[in-house]
Amino acid sequence: MARSARAQEEIRRFLDIEAVQVAELDLDGDEAVLRPGPGSPPVTHGEVFVLVRQGGRPVGTLLGRVPEGADAKAVLAERAKAVLGEQAKARQGSEVCEPPYASVVVATRERAGQLARALDSLLAQDHPRFEIVVVDNAPVTSGTRELVERKYAERVRYVHEPVPGLAVAHNTGLAAARGEVVAFTDDDVVADPRWLTELTAPFAADPGLGCSTGLILPARLTTPAQVLLESHGGFAKGFTPRTYDPARPPGDEPLFPFTAGRFGSGANMAFRTAVLRSVGGFDPATGAGTAARGGDDLYGFVRVLAEGHRLRYTPSALVWHHHRETWQDLQTQAYGYGAGLTAYLTAVLVNRPALLPAFLAKLPRGLARAHALTAVRATEGGGAPGDHDTRTHPWPRRLSRLQRRGMVYGPVGYLRARRALRTRGEGAG
Repeated sequence: MARSARAQEEIRRFLDIEAVQVAELDLDGDEAVLRPGPGSPPVTHGEVFVLVRQGGRPVGTLLGRVPEGADAKAVLAERAKAVLGEQAKARQGSEVCEPPYASVVVATRERAGQLARALDSLLAQDHPRFEIVVVDNAPVTSGTRELVERKYAERVRYVHEPVPGLAVAHNTGLAAARGEVVAFTDDDVVADPRWLTELTAPFAADPGLGCSTGLILPARLTTPAQVLLESHGGFAKGFTPRTYDPARPPGDEPLFPFTAGRFGSGANMAFRTAVLRSVGGFDPATGAGTAARGGDDLYGFVRVLAEGHRLRYTPSALVWHHHRETWQDLQTQAYGYGAGLTAYLTAVLVNRPALLPAFLAKLPRGLARAHALTAVRATEGGGAPGDHDTRTHPWPRRLSRLQRRGMVYGPVGYLRARRALRTRGEGAG
């Protein structure tokens, strides 16, 4: 098939993807409870993406189809018990320690409507002691400031950062943070009420912990782009808690700690404030809003691990993310992810050249592993039940090509971003 014909076929299949309902199902006790996802209508019939909870905690996801006229709760509860079974009980965590005082940093730019939704969910957290810092990044209007001053002045601190770039904004938030732990999330999320408690409590339990990450699930699956992204894993990293310890490198991560994309994402991460400050925060030449296009969160993960601190993935720390909605969004996202990946690796090696020998030694096995994972992603089919791998749509080759092009561009983008910062007098690294 000629490339143009193949591309047209990919677009046709993309446009044929139907919307999926989002719901939550709590199996605690004798009576299951079914609720619509954040911002979603009540479940009726058709395909449903379900977050399954046990005792309120996330334990798995599944895709279920509810026949017209059937009892949605009964159908989905039966499927959840059949698919997850004892697996769900095994994933229940232990009691959460008293969480430390935390600062929540939300960087934003000209999205007051989304920001208000995020702030409402953050103010509803059950965490006993926390503050919220909004960093208004290179604003062109006063919309964000006016929103915070009008509606949230008593509970939210507003900070202005004129230099564009997500990492720059995060560093500004880090400097303003008063908490022992600083958590970061985005303006396009809805945080689960226990998100901050679950994300920060591990720091009280483990003095050697430098970073924690959590689970990210889709708030809506109403467009083909949103469904396609989530059917290939989205931002989720599974439902099994895991600690990454540089003193005991994981055997299934040959490029550890350089496989930072496996650890979590910037929409749901927290750091021990003193540790993140000690490594210089995020590299300002990485992240959205710079020529590097991304990678600031991955840079932070690796820098903390490289200093000997542990990282904890905690799936009970949940945020609901509003995925991008269009085919063009997906193309931009694929290219940006590729660029951010190699940009952050370049940043790590530029700022910590002593890590280069270890990186080069691990590279051959890491590339073989990456090739195997890419081959699996490009095929149809799914993963183990409940592992948040519900591929029902093929991954378009164009998106894979764009990601590879982004990877080639990433180091160039990073160096351009550093040069731009030096021109502004901000420095980098």
